[in-house]
Amino acid sequence: MDLKPIKTDADFRTALAEIEALWDAEPDTPDGDRLDLLVMLVEAYERRHHPMPPADPIAAIEFMMEQRGLTRADLEPIIGSSGRVSEVLSRRRALSLSMIRRLSEELRIPAEILIQPYDLMRAA
Repeated sequence: MDLKPIKTDADFRTALAEIEALWDAEPDTPDGDRLDLLVMLVEAYERRHHPMPPADPIAAIEFMMEQRGLTRADLEPIIGSSGRVSEVLSRRRALSLSMIRRLSEELRIPAEILIQPYDLMRAA
């Protein structure tokens, strides 16, 4: 199998190319096993060299709304009145714990994302 840790950007690009070539490999075959290992190596390299910042709670809500074709009105049963939804999405009001719980349950957004700190807009 002869796999080694990914240490350079060149190693990284080579691994990605091999992953692409093996993408349709059947599970539990030598190629499928090689694909699994390459994916793990790439993920480890990315975590170490290209860490992702924590997701922004409002961006996550907006993303899920877009993915599911939801409107602001669809959030009213979860967040509250249309005014409250507007305040939250425009970053004038922070998410409350009860909002976080309902958003996590209804929109399937991990609570770990929704509890992340984010900037609020100051009143003018």
